[in-house]
Parts: sequence; C-alpha cells; structure tokens
Amino acid sequence: MQKRKIAILGSTGSIGTQALEVIKANEDIFEVEVLTAQNNADLLIEQSLTFKPNCVVIGNDDLYDKVHSALDNAGIKVYAGAKALESVVQMDSIDIVLTSMVGYAGLLPTIKAIEAGKHIALANKETLVVAGELITKLAEEKGVNIYPVDSEHSAIFQCLVGEFHNPIEKIILTASGGPFRGKKREDLAKVTKVQALKHPNWVMGAKITIDSASLMNKGLEVIEAKWLFGLKASQIEVVVHPQSIIHSLVQFEDGSMKAQMGLPDMKLPIQFALGFPNRIKSDFPRFDFTKYPSLTFEQPDTETFRNLQLAFEAMDKGGNLPCIMNAANEIAVEAFLQDKIGFLEMSDLIEKCMSKVDFIQKPSIDDYIQTDQATRRLAQTLV
Repeated sequence: MQKRKIAILGSTGSIGTQALEVIKANEDIFEVEVLTAQNNADLLIEQSLTFKPNCVVIGNDDLYDKVHSALDNAGIKVYAGAKALESVVQMDSIDIVLTSMVGYAGLLPTIKAIEAGKHIALANKETLVVAGELITKLAEEKGVNIYPVDSEHSAIFQCLVGEFHNPIEKIILTASGGPFRGKKREDLAKVTKVQALKHPNWVMGAKITIDSASLMNKGLEVIEAKWLFGLKASQIEVVVHPQSIIHSLVQFEDGSMKAQMGLPDMKLPIQFALGFPNRIKSDFPRFDFTKYPSLTFEQPDTETFRNLQLAFEAMDKGGNLPCIMNAANEIAVEAFLQDKIGFLEMSDLIEKCMSKVDFIQKPSIDDYIQTDQATRRLAQTLV
C-alpha cells in the first residue's frame, strides 16, 4: 500500500506533536511531507531532522535564516511567511492536510488546501466557526472530505459511520466542565491564569485550555458541529460529563443513541482522521470500566459561563457574527494570559464586540478578513 503523505500545519503544537507520534508509530502507512510552525524554530528543526519532510515553513520571517541554515545540509526546502504556507499546502505530493494551527490563522491555508483538492484533517475549529458556510460549500464543490480531529466531533463522525443515510435527530456534545465546574461568578472574579491552565482531563495548548475553562471551547465546537454535520441549532445539545469518557453522542429519529467512548487521548481521533476509513491497530491505553464505576452528567451553567450562550447566539444569527465572536475571544484570551483583564471580563469584551462590529448577513471571504481585523482593533481598545 502506498504511504499517505501528510502535511501538518502547526507541527510544534499539542496536536501537531501528537500527530507526529502517530506517524512515527505507523511509518509503514504515513509519511511526513510538510511541517509548519509559527515561532518555535528549535522544535521545528528537531522534528524536520527526525522526519525528513520535503519542505518546512516557518511563519515568522525573522526565523528563516536560523531554520534554513539548520536544514540546508539535510536537503529540506525551507520557506517563510503566511504566503509560503498558503502555497505549500497546494503541493501535488500531499494526500491529506492536518490543520492544527491555533485560531483564525488556520483559515486561509485551509481554504487554499481545499481549493487544491486536498482532504483535510481538521483540528482548527476556528476555520468552521469563522467561515463554516463558505468552507463546507467549497469542500463540496472540490470533492474534498473534512475529517474532524476534535475528540467530540471525531466521536460523532465515528458514530455516524454506517448511518449516513439515517437522519440525525440531535447530537449531544459532552464537556468536562473545565477546572472551574460548579463555581459561581463570585468565585471566578479573582481566578488566575495558573488556575485556569490546569485542565482536569486533557493536556492542551494555552489558548484551548483557557477556552475550555471559560466554556468558549464548547461554544466553538457547537458552531463547528453545525457545519460539519449539517445541523440546526435546535439539534445540538451540550451536557457536562466530568469524566471525559463519553466523547459525544448521536441520537437518531427512532430514539436510539450511539456514543463513542474511550480514555481522553487526542492521538486516537488524530489517527482515525489520518487513517480513515481504516482503523489502525494501536497500543494506546485501554479503558477499564471497573476504574470508572460512575459516569455522571449535568447541565452546563450558562449564567456563570456566558461564553457558551454567546456562541449559541452567534450561531443562531449567523452571518459574520461567529467571526466577530472568535476574533474578540482570541484577543480576550491573550489579554487574560498577559494579566491585562480578569477571567470574567473575557465574556464582557466578547459581548461588547458582538454588539458593536457591523453585522453582515451574507459575508464574502473579504468580508470575513475585514470583520476579523475590525474586531481585533476594537477589542484591543477594550482591553
């Protein structure tokens, strides 16, 4: 069998590094074709010398000389900057593009990859949050499959295998509740970034960990699910499941439900997306029911964690409102991590931007780009 050639956008992040572990364990199936990173030149160099990709892209132009000099003798082509990233994803040799860049930055490279007919393993949920209608329409036109890598969306995708002809009544996205589950607004007024970065079940990058603590991550996933699975807002439900063993559920029109279960380990959904339609044998730890005698569920507290409600509102209204919400959230999280605003003030900032930035019902790609820039400018003034 011919090896699948993989491009990893964001190879030095949490998803990217775990994807490389999956590839290393399955070198007879996968081969690294492209690696990209924004600023972590040292790790990108190390990964490149190990996996010998055709080429690499360092997003930060200032780091080009460092990466180039380190990889020149290895025969690995080195490029720099956003335009280079958008160009390399179109290489004929690539079979599948894993988009694991953080935030809005993943949007344009994903569009370019789809335009070039590349299948997408999507770990960058913001791409569908910002421009879900545009992305899904383009993928359909180009005959491109989008394989979800988020554990919740992978779970739904796995539950739907063999069921694509059966209509979904609703999906239930599970949420761990994050480190502050059960806390009230007064408890959250003085929480620190150190506390917020301690997720109870998952090891992730700083941005997604803060999003999980504020429930914005679940809000982004709700919007992503709408586009991935062609759903209405009324068909998406969120349930807090602190153990993170049931990764999500699908309910069909006969009332029957399917759930995908397993220990919290992102390597499994990464491997499923890269290897689909085949399940690849792994040595991942196995789940033991006797160690989890109780699996519990509860309603999310959207009064305390307002971001989830803001995301449902953005999804309901549509247009460029999810783009506004996402841009404001990226600035809010960055400000919180820099101790410029408090935990609860992130929701305040996002809500103000959603009410002040011009709403566009049918945005073009240029509208999305301008909306993102305008929202960031406004959000910076509110920090």
